[in-house]
Amino acid sequence: NVKFIQEKRLIGKYFEEISQDTGKYVFGVDDTLKAMEMGAVEILIVWENLEINRYVLKNSMTSEIIIKHLNKEQEANQDNFRDADSSAELEVDEKVLLLEWFANEYKRFGCTLEFVTNKSQEGSQFCRGFGGIGGI
Repeated sequence: NVKFIQEKRLIGKYFEEISQDTGKYVFGVDDTLKAMEMGAVEILIVWENLEINRYVLKNSMTSEIIIKHLNKEQEANQDNFRDADSSAELEVDEKVLLLEWFANEYKRFGCTLEFVTNKSQEGSQFCRGFGGIGGI
């Protein structure tokens, strides 16, 4: 299957950057987004079933806008919807699947977007070991 060969090649390149400790790789939502904002991500690699939502939250007292990326477990914890300092409620202005947000916004960061599965050995390792999101 051509898709799996491309996936193995892409993730192989990602793992190679890590094993050679080039510093040209990121993983996890926060680090990947920071690197994207700096224009340092050439290829954004995302697991096709990534279950993380992007929340735009508004502090009910200060009107400050806060962006959070939460998985199902974190969404169940109401502390994620309160301001840590003031305990003010954070109102949900927008909730979108992070996958969708990436699909709509990746070009803004000057990178390409590659979806991977967890069906190949490399894809499975990428999802388990790196949270299913990273960039090179």
